[in-house]
Amino acid sequence: MATPTSLISTSMTDLHTAADIALSPAAAARVAAIADRQKKPAILRLSVEGGGCSGFQYRFGLAEWVDSDDSVAETNGVKLVVDSVSLDLVRGAEVDFVESLGGAAFRVNNPVAASGCGCGTSFSV
Repeated sequence: MATPTSLISTSMTDLHTAADIALSPAAAARVAAIADRQKKPAILRLSVEGGGCSGFQYRFGLAEWVDSDDSVAETNGVKLVVDSVSLDLVRGAEVDFVESLGGAAFRVNNPVAASGCGCGTSFSV
């Protein structure tokens, strides 16, 4: 299991960076607002698990730290972190925040996904 890396004592040059994942400005703003309300660091963790109606499903959550094997993308001071196993399934993806008549949600624009479900939370490769 990966050991946590302290964000306070680690510079960005020590972290794994991932130009192949991205966080949109809209998603960064939403994460910052949620993190501020919950008094947590502005770090959004994206992971992929088996399940959902299409085979794989996205999981989002606020993280307390960046693990040593995470890939990190940063937009406006907000970090998006993805573990090394999940990265292969979301390489090249952008996480966005979309508001519509149907509601508001984080959306993964994933070029690796061959198909997805109607709600956008699961996909197949």
